[in-house]
Amino acid sequence: MKTPKAEGWDAGAAPKAPEGFAVVRFAEGLPHPRWLYVLDNGDVLAALSSTQATPAKSIKDWVMNRIQKRVGAQAPSPNQIMLLRDADGDGVAETRTVLVARLNQPFGMALLKGYLYVGNTDALVRYPYALGQEAITAAPEKVVDLPHGDGHWTRNVVVGPNDKLLVTVGSASNIADAGMAVERDRAAIWEVDPAAKTYRVYASGLRNPNGLAFEPTTKALYTVVNERDMLGEDLVPDYLTSVRDGAFYGWPWSYWGQHVDARVKPPNPTMTQKAIAPDYALGAHVAALGLTFYTADLLPTAYRGGAFIGEHGSWNRSQYSGYKVAFVPFAAGRPSGPPQDFLTGFFKAEDRIAGRPVGVTVAKDGALLVADDVGGVVWRVAPIR
Repeated sequence: MKTPKAEGWDAGAAPKAPEGFAVVRFAEGLPHPRWLYVLDNGDVLAALSSTQATPAKSIKDWVMNRIQKRVGAQAPSPNQIMLLRDADGDGVAETRTVLVARLNQPFGMALLKGYLYVGNTDALVRYPYALGQEAITAAPEKVVDLPHGDGHWTRNVVVGPNDKLLVTVGSASNIADAGMAVERDRAAIWEVDPAAKTYRVYASGLRNPNGLAFEPTTKALYTVVNERDMLGEDLVPDYLTSVRDGAFYGWPWSYWGQHVDARVKPPNPTMTQKAIAPDYALGAHVAALGLTFYTADLLPTAYRGGAFIGEHGSWNRSQYSGYKVAFVPFAAGRPSGPPQDFLTGFFKAEDRIAGRPVGVTVAKDGALLVADDVGGVVWRVAPIR
């Protein structure tokens, strides 16, 4: 396994975008910005949170903790949402305030009917919120508890059809190592009814879904998923896929449809036969986290309707993969070509990184915003004018 050392950005340095684009620091000096949400008035919310050490129950846990710390993934979690405001439109947020604090590893955010919903690792909560408000003083109201502890902690939130909320809940382990009882309703996307405070499993067998977005032509739900580890450098591909209501995508018994993972005991042929293969491979261990479809008109026409994907980067290969923002072109509502590098240059040298991209979203003016948790920066990428 090969992991780079996280060192942060030098003064004036920045990632690299294609020719004709400028990359600037929309906000910097942030403690571990993981996810971004743009409000209708242009304010940008940044969820500040980080991975916590796994209880060292085995040598593998000890090694993983050491690796994750080296690569900048583990740090004290700020547990805040920060509001960033660029009132003068110069591409740099001159106002930054803590909107809400004392959260529990917050990640996804969504505004619906006067409430700001936040995906903590252990619960979906909400706060009364009005556009322009710079601080929330109300106590959180719990909507539903979420399975948590061990494994994947990020809980993304998007508004779905009929004012329901879709919430990601990653698995507790790599391949149900401690049995399926602790994986109940995990490795899944939930549909939550915020009025009734109830949920149902919308889709399952997704080891660690993160980014959620609706494709603009078909309105189909898409997600990016981190697949399983320890099958080698080139298995299993992380992927981008449309998500069908009620569908099963294989985890833990199979991968990429019905390719059986013989390590999982006991096998489950019935579930394996139900497994749907994902739509689009992104590469093994790229750690695909961020996902947004580009529907604005500031970027060139070639990017419109396609998907930007934040790839946090590998920790378990001898050759690095990820550590970039990739672009996947779409046509007629489907992926239409190989992934393209869009934002690169996160490496300072062979084994040293300045940052790692996570959440990606589109600003009100059409620029692409990228949360760089290790670098502590929100990057703004837009054409040079």
